[in-house]
Amino acid sequence: MPLSRRLLLSLTLLALSGCAELSPSSSAQSESGWLSPLHQDHPLVGRIWRASDQRFISAEEMQQALSGKRFLLLGEKHDNPDHHRLRRTLLQGMLAEGTLGVVSFEMLDSGQQALVDDFSGVDLRSAQALQEHLQWDAEGWDWNFYGPVLTDLLSAGVPVQAGNISRDEMMTVYGSELDAEVAAVMDAAQMEQLNKDIDESHCGMLPASQFPAMVRVQQSRDASMARSLLATQESAGKRVLIAGNYHVRRDLGVPNYLAAGLVDMPATAEEDIVTLGFMEVSPESDVPADYTEAFSATAPYDYLWFTPAVTTEDYCAAMRAQ
Repeated sequence: MPLSRRLLLSLTLLALSGCAELSPSSSAQSESGWLSPLHQDHPLVGRIWRASDQRFISAEEMQQALSGKRFLLLGEKHDNPDHHRLRRTLLQGMLAEGTLGVVSFEMLDSGQQALVDDFSGVDLRSAQALQEHLQWDAEGWDWNFYGPVLTDLLSAGVPVQAGNISRDEMMTVYGSELDAEVAAVMDAAQMEQLNKDIDESHCGMLPASQFPAMVRVQQSRDASMARSLLATQESAGKRVLIAGNYHVRRDLGVPNYLAAGLVDMPATAEEDIVTLGFMEVSPESDVPADYTEAFSATAPYDYLWFTPAVTTEDYCAAMRAQ
């Protein structure tokens, strides 16, 4: 069977059956094939929604659309194993086809780039050796989710980029003015929404005086991820970002900085960028548009791939109880 047909079959089976392949931990897998335990029978689970024409599409249609794009921004809810598994399947298909040019990770920061660039003497088959070499933040990022993808890429010789800013850079941004060129990317409406989202993400517990600094950090991180996708100009093939769903938003995240053309970055045409959000379903809605959290006419994601949910925990309640 031709490679493209095999990839299509894999994606179709994943979408319909609950991605029974490529499990970080098969011990928790349900009979349906999903690892995430909640709302597996929700009508949206396993379906792919395209924003441009407001309809569900097949795996084949999505595959065809992704193949023609230079920049592919893949989101996630960090603790959802199904998001990681579906995304790994997409990347493995691109690896097999030889279409991957570079992959950047939110989970790696600029202080680790030198380590990413030199794996000489490191046993790529050893998870422990890789984690130690990369100085991986195991508390922040579950290696079981990211390690297999990194191993796939490194073994295939695909360039990997650290997308995030380092802790020292973050503290500098927090305490000083933002680079003027980065600051100019967002308009007033976007800045207002970023402030609202910072407040909401901190459960209304963050003093308003800290909003500007937190937004500066968010903007700096997104600008850094955009730059990382163009750090290896000589690499041919698709440039992929692995990051949280919020970072890949077309209306508020990394695509804005790609399109703006920052220092040492040519401006990227919007039609060369595609964003795919992996979204947990909620029993409160089976309407795809309800999951976009759009605040303007710009759709946050070009595609949404729906999965079961991991937990019903009220994170804000937990924060307030501390």
